[in-house]
Amino acid sequence: MARYQVTKVIDFCYGHRLLDYSGKCRQLHGHNAVFEIDLASDGLDGLGMVVDFTDVKGKMHRWVHDQLDHQVLLHREDPLAALLTGAGQPVFLMDANPTAENLAALLWRVARQEGLPVAETRVWETSSSRAGYRGGE
Repeated sequence: MARYQVTKVIDFCYGHRLLDYSGKCRQLHGHNAVFEIDLASDGLDGLGMVVDFTDVKGKMHRWVHDQLDHQVLLHREDPLAALLTGAGQPVFLMDANPTAENLAALLWRVARQEGLPVAETRVWETSSSRAGYRGGE
């Protein structure tokens, strides 16, 4: 059976650190990330599309830029969260460490909630390091 797939790419910047990590990423630092979302369907709509790129941009680009772009992403238990919030810095709290893997899973869930036929999400933390997530139905 034929399966169609399209990919939308969204760039964003964020700062983070990993709680309880012994390597360099325990320090607060930043990334210029690339988020890729693959959308798939067994058939095309009446216009010949899996999904309109404009719809994907309207839903995912807006969410990423409202919630993650130029934010400090921290584990909810990170002691820096209260300090940065108190200093007026934008902070996005996560239930787990803000790794590329956890970001990919978060973005997959957001896409599903937005009603998009998401197949996979990928977050490029650097030009040579990426993580992906393919959630279940």
